Amino acid sequence: MNLDQLKGFVAIAQVGNFTRAADQLHLAQPSLSRQIAALEHSLGAELFHRSRTGASLTAAGESLLPRARRMLADADSVRRELDELAGLRRGRVRLGATPSLCISLVAEGVNAFRGAHPDIDIHVSEQGSRRLLEELAAGELDFALITASDTATGDGFTVVPLLMEELVVIASTDRPPIVVGDSIRLEQLARLPQIVFSSTYDLRATTDAAFQAAGIAPKVIIEGVEMDAVLRFVERGIGVAIVPATVLLDRPLLRATRLVNPTLTRTISIAQVAGIAPSAAAEAMQRTLAQTATALAARPDVNMRRADAVPT
Repeated sequence: MNLDQLKGFVAIAQVGNFTRAADQLHLAQPSLSRQIAALEHSLGAELFHRSRTGASLTAAGESLLPRARRMLADADSVRRELDELAGLRRGRVRLGATPSLCISLVAEGVNAFRGAHPDIDIHVSEQGSRRLLEELAAGELDFALITASDTATGDGFTVVPLLMEELVVIASTDRPPIVVGDSIRLEQLARLPQIVFSSTYDLRATTDAAFQAAGIAPKVIIEGVEMDAVLRFVERGIGVAIVPATVLLDRPLLRATRLVNPTLTRTISIAQVAGIAPSAAAEAMQRTLAQTATALAARPDVNMRRADAVPT
């Protein structure tokens, strides 16, 4: 039994298919099949039920899976300790973040981190908060930036609030202002053509809940799109959208208007598995992101503040 065999076993268990797992591991499918056959031979048991449609775990495979994940996590911990001894001259950070944070806080933070630690490899998983917590629990990430507008983290995680930001209404600067003044009420917004996110976004759940609570039906003209598409559609003047304040950074084609009655906010937090100390590289990345968050909160053109500055 070796680590490559265990990695292959865990990958197949996660995706339920030898070919997709091989693609994920950048291996030829026959090579992965040979690894699993060798693992099964050494253990004296079949680990998968194989069929034309995929692969599912046998009872022996179910028994091995948590142990395999633990062994891989232990091996990764040893590598992290060796990286620390190298003084951040090498290493890896596995960071997760939501799409809106990837194009704002993470982009700024990674740029600063790369300048200070150019030899550290960075892996970024761009997912919704719920999926990021699943990846954390599975040992696939060192930490994640999640949003707490509609997410319960549950047990097993340490969550540290980083930023509090408002959700704002954006419109194209090529179009007349959507309202007189610097704020808009929910009932005013409901009459404007809106572009809304995919139902997988926490933001979508938050805004839908606000309209439902007010007994108002918004005028939706496009729905189901991702963050980049929403921003581009609004820039073209197709409609307006409710987005986090952070995505307005360095976007001169967009105009933001505060949403009031109600004001919607979300908290950006750093989440990691409780009881597991981060590697030196991951800890350095967290410090860089915290410093970046402080700098963003000080900007006058965004509606956000450090979470530790939020009144209790």
